[in-house]
Amino acid sequence: MVGFFGFALEILTNFFAGIWFIIRDTFLHFVQMFNILYYIEVLWKYGAEGAGYTFFDWFMSLFILLLLFAMIILIVYYVILFSRRYLRFRKTLVEKEELVEQIDDLNHRVIRLIKEKEKILAMQVAKLGLRPGEDDIALAGGAAAGGGTEDQQAPQNVVSRFVKLIDVDKRYAENPFHVTDPQNFDLKELVTHFRNFACRDLKLFYEERIIRQFWSGLATSKIIILEGISGTGKTSLPYAMGKFLKYDSSLISVQPSWRDRSELIGYLNEFTKRFNESDFLMKLYEATYRDDVELMILDEMNLARIEYYFAEILSVLEMPNPDDWRVDIVPDTWSNDPRHIVRGKLPFPTNVWFVGTANNDDSTFTITDKVYDRAVAIPINTKGVAFEPKGPGVARSVSEEHLISLFDKAKKEFPMSQELSDKFTQLDDFMIVNFRLTFGNRIMKQIRSFIPVYVACGGTDIDGLDFMLTTKILRKLQALNISFEQDNIKKLIAMIEKIFGKSNMTDSKDFLKRLLRK
Repeated sequence: MVGFFGFALEILTNFFAGIWFIIRDTFLHFVQMFNILYYIEVLWKYGAEGAGYTFFDWFMSLFILLLLFAMIILIVYYVILFSRRYLRFRKTLVEKEELVEQIDDLNHRVIRLIKEKEKILAMQVAKLGLRPGEDDIALAGGAAAGGGTEDQQAPQNVVSRFVKLIDVDKRYAENPFHVTDPQNFDLKELVTHFRNFACRDLKLFYEERIIRQFWSGLATSKIIILEGISGTGKTSLPYAMGKFLKYDSSLISVQPSWRDRSELIGYLNEFTKRFNESDFLMKLYEATYRDDVELMILDEMNLARIEYYFAEILSVLEMPNPDDWRVDIVPDTWSNDPRHIVRGKLPFPTNVWFVGTANNDDSTFTITDKVYDRAVAIPINTKGVAFEPKGPGVARSVSEEHLISLFDKAKKEFPMSQELSDKFTQLDDFMIVNFRLTFGNRIMKQIRSFIPVYVACGGTDIDGLDFMLTTKILRKLQALNISFEQDNIKKLIAMIEKIFGKSNMTDSKDFLKRLLRK
């Protein structure tokens, strides 16, 4: 042990001594650099005491000194300027973050105070000997006191706590809906017909590539994210798709204050015993009565943290068996609850897809890998170019059953080839060795679902793989320190060209080149 302590003492002493010398020498150099007296002494040494120092020599010496003094003043000025700018920027950033936190805190306080107010009112009502459900409270949808147990009878003369959902029950009981349009089209026709319909009827122009990615995304995930710069038609695409499918897409505007599922689904008012039904819940419930495709738009979905307000939906959709998809609505059951709410839970309709739009700027939150891995992200950064539609473009109802059958048919007819799979494996091995990045079974399953449908929509398998590689795997490189990965990124570009050819995988190579320019 004596030898070890001697070794450790000498090594540590040398290490910390080196740090001290660096700090000391750096400080001394700065002092020497700004030592004005030193410059004056040198001038005096060579001027007054030296021999043969002419007037011109004195003039040039003074000129150099003035130039050095000016440089010192400029250096000090810019150091102070940049320091003040940084401090102002940092202060503004901190104030902005504090303001957002204060707003969130105030929203939570308001919600908490409302709940406390409801509890106080309920206690006052109980002291007066009244029962919620009588007179005005009954008309407002109150329920008998002492609720909370399962399968209880609703009080007499009390309307349901779900006013909007009961209205949906009545409407569809009187007018049941079933798709009656002929289901005699394929995926390629869907792409062409929608593009012509959007152009002719809505004056909206989309590239076939974007539409193929959209339909293929529906085959891959229940969540589609349309992201990019503002004004490129991210919201108008699912809106136009709803018009084309003869069932208007539901537009849900996400608010920055959303922190939990009650903002999206609604909540039960403990005082009135009435459920505050959101438009999202109503449209989700209405979809249980329909057999066509419904798109629900979460506009500006990353204005709030998606994992907060959408967490339950993400968890539900993660279950492998759709029969197990259930959304908790209320903790108990009343006899006059809506028809499709069973034991307080709503069976999730499988004919619903969520389309979120996202702007990438300072006013939004970063979408996490948890969300990206479960969704299909489609970048839209360019405006569509006007064109003259050729061929049919008539709106049509599309049943969920027929759409799923088209997806299944595409997976059988155009499976990912073994050759393409082997090439992708080579690329995966390279990513593991050089970037310590890989992907799980979920992403591989999505790739094998996406590519066949993309081919059935009129694309090629190599372009489908290019899209999925860029949005699912290469996107993760943005989290790395790009300045340290320059050489590996260049090697990756060369590897892609070697495996797939120089004329292929353009999206992937363009994405990597943009990373190099950062």
